[in-house]
This record gives sequence, C-alpha cells and structure tokens, in this order.
Amino acid sequence: MFTLLGSDPHSLARRGRLVTPHGTIETPVFMPVGTQGSVKTVHPAELKALEAQIILGNTYHLAVRPGMEVMREAGGLHKFANWDGPILTDSGGFQVFSLGKIRKIKEDGVHFQNHVDGSPMVLGPESAMEIQATLGSDIAMLFDECPPHPCTFEYASTSLDLTLRWAKRCREWIDKNQPQTNGQPQLHFGIVQGSSFAELRARSAKELVAMGFDGYAVGGVSVGEPEPEMMAAVENSIPFLPHDKPRYAMGLGTPPQMLEMIARGIDMFDCVLPTRLARHSTLFTKNGTVNIKNQTFARDFGPLDEDTHPLCHGFTRAYVRHLIKAGEILGLRLISLHNLHFYLSLMSRARKALEEGYFNEFRKEFTANYKTHTSTPDSTSTPTPSPS
Repeated sequence: MFTLLGSDPHSLARRGRLVTPHGTIETPVFMPVGTQGSVKTVHPAELKALEAQIILGNTYHLAVRPGMEVMREAGGLHKFANWDGPILTDSGGFQVFSLGKIRKIKEDGVHFQNHVDGSPMVLGPESAMEIQATLGSDIAMLFDECPPHPCTFEYASTSLDLTLRWAKRCREWIDKNQPQTNGQPQLHFGIVQGSSFAELRARSAKELVAMGFDGYAVGGVSVGEPEPEMMAAVENSIPFLPHDKPRYAMGLGTPPQMLEMIARGIDMFDCVLPTRLARHSTLFTKNGTVNIKNQTFARDFGPLDEDTHPLCHGFTRAYVRHLIKAGEILGLRLISLHNLHFYLSLMSRARKALEEGYFNEFRKEFTANYKTHTSTPDSTSTPTPSPS
C-alpha cells in the first residue's frame, strides 16, 4: 500500500508512493479541499490538468447535504462529483469541534443541530465510518474529538481518552463491515491528538498504532496555536509512528509550513488557503502572497507569477485585477487555478528535490525567499488556516 522510495539525509523528509483503490499517489502530496464534493470554482478536468492526485470531501457536510440517500442512489462520491481519482474524507470531527457551544459531547458521539436547517444530529464513530463507506472514499478518517487551543492538560487527557475509545469503536466497525470502494478495501487513518502535551501525543500515537490502521494523521494542529507549538505537535508524534505507513498533517498550511512539516516526516497535506485566499484576491508567489487588488497592479502587464499553470498563461496581473474589481467570476477562477498550481507544483518540486538529493537546500532557499517578501507593502499576510 505505502512504499518508502527514499529519504533526505539531513532531515526526516521522505519520498513515498501510496496505492489506493482509485489510483496511486506520489508523496509528499498536497490535497485540494472539496468539502462539499467540489473544489471551489474548479472543474474536475481542470484539477486533472493541474495534476492534482487526490482531493478531499467532508463527512459532516455531505451527510447534511445532499444526504446519504442521494449519495447511495448516485453510487458514491466519485460518481456524484465526476472525479475518478482518489478521495480522502475527513470524518467531520473538526466541523463538530467548530460548532462550539451548541454541541454536546457524549460517549456515543456528538449531539448538535446542523447548520443548514437546525435539525438535530448525532455523529459518532460508527455513523462517521458508515457515512464514509457510503461516500466510497479511498481514505476514511477516524472520528475524533479535536481539543481547543489553549486547553489544560486535564481537558486534553480526558479528550484523548474519549478519542481513543472512539478509535477502538471505529476499528471494530471496520473489522465487522469490511468497507470497500472500487472493489478494494477502503483505507483508514487514525488521528493522533493530545493538544500541545508531548506525553499525550506519544500515548495517542502508540495506542493508535497498536490498533493497526493504514496511515496516521496528526490532528489538532492549526487551531490557533503559535507555529512553534504546531511544529512541536508533529515532532512529538512522528517518533512513535511506523515508517512504512503514510503520515498526514491535517489542515496545513502555508507553503513554508508544509516544507518544514515534510522535513519533520509528514507525507500528506490539505489546506483551504489556495481557494480561500483566492476569494480575497490574493495570489501565492515564490516571494510570498500579493493582493492583486492593490493599485500597483493596475498597469502591471506581467504574468501572475513566473511560475503559473498553462491555464493561466496570457492573463496579466492588470487584467485579473480588472476582473476582480469588476466582480467577474473569471478573476476568482484564475486566481484559484494559479494558487492550486502553486501548492501542487511546490510538492512536485519537493518530490524532485528528494529524489535528486537536494531537498534541504531547496527548503532553505524557498523559505528564505518567501519570508523576505511577505513584509513588503504590496503583500498580504497569510493567516494560519483552520482545518477544513
């Protein structure tokens, strides 16, 4: 399923290959987020042209709308969304976490009212796994509780106890039902929790590994903690995860953060920033982010960036700025395509650097250039994203 093809002698970075029921994924990999079954503004054929290997869907949102009856009739998410490549589905744990005060966490799951019509719902380990089986995703995430930041050790420990009990119930449901997609077993990833506490991260990783899953994610990151704590959460988890299984950092991150996470042994990433910042007229470039609405671009007839996708060739910054100012949807689409290309291309370059033995130099050079430009007047700050 997962083959380790090489590693960086100067860090924990790995080059790998993950085989899923709907195709093979080369890692490190970035996964565009399609929470509602669609990567915002982007056609599936365009995702293929961008060389996206895998996309995300979300258990909670798709269960609420269109609902599992429609999804069963459609034949699963791949057919419904007209996407024949791999799909990873988030269990909905973070979405439930974001409901905050209107949720009640109980042993059987989380009780809440959904955001569409306010009707009562319960999402728990068994229902989350059943929904993901109906969706037919290639990789299904376990149901967990995502603790807030900051939180006390006592809260994080109690939360982890519940997450591990839920993980055992997910394991039992999987073993009993043996869900398949595309005629092959669905893959399942455990989620390491434990907030900012090293001993809880270690315990979580060890107990999940003992249950035996196909891959492991580091969860509960990018929930408002400072970047050093984010990195520490990964550093405190990775030593206890197996080398022969893929590792996924959930809901990350900025381009430099992803390269730093790769150096710490992470293989897979997802993040809403490429399309979210596109909706705020923000381009990713090798020197940082720039807001195309700035007056300085009104007569800038250069390309969006030195490295942009052929779908964006021929369009100048001045033209895209004009489209945004005029409220034309093409402007949003072009920025989204460009930003997704930036993220996907960064992972492709990281893979090449790992294959050819210069990843450490590549990481340092990219990060130095990117951080230098983000403080200039024509740039916008890049916020730390929340998990999708």
